[in-house]
Amino acid sequence: MRTKLKIKKGDTVKVIAGTDKGKEGKVVEIITKTSRALVEGVNMVSKHTKPNATHPQGGVVKQEAAIHISNLMFVDAKGNATRVGRKEVKGKVERYSKKSGEVIK
Repeated sequence: MRTKLKIKKGDTVKVIAGTDKGKEGKVVEIITKTSRALVEGVNMVSKHTKPNATHPQGGVVKQEAAIHISNLMFVDAKGNATRVGRKEVKGKVERYSKKSGEVIK
């Protein structure tokens, strides 16, 4: 059984380790099988592509590569990097910011 990830698609996150340390971006996709995430503008790699419909010339294309979730930290509405907690309220599990205690929407 896989563990429940505390970061979801659409969250704003900050990179806390690696070459892109300090950068912030929005989560585009979560890959639960490998505990990785695609973050907008973070971990850019060069990919060599053959000519196709979207790139008639082909060549080198810059795109995001997946980054491990342990290297990401959630950024709350106030712009502070914080850990994420989960608590049950009225039968539903809600995520909340451990730093401020506010519920994450």
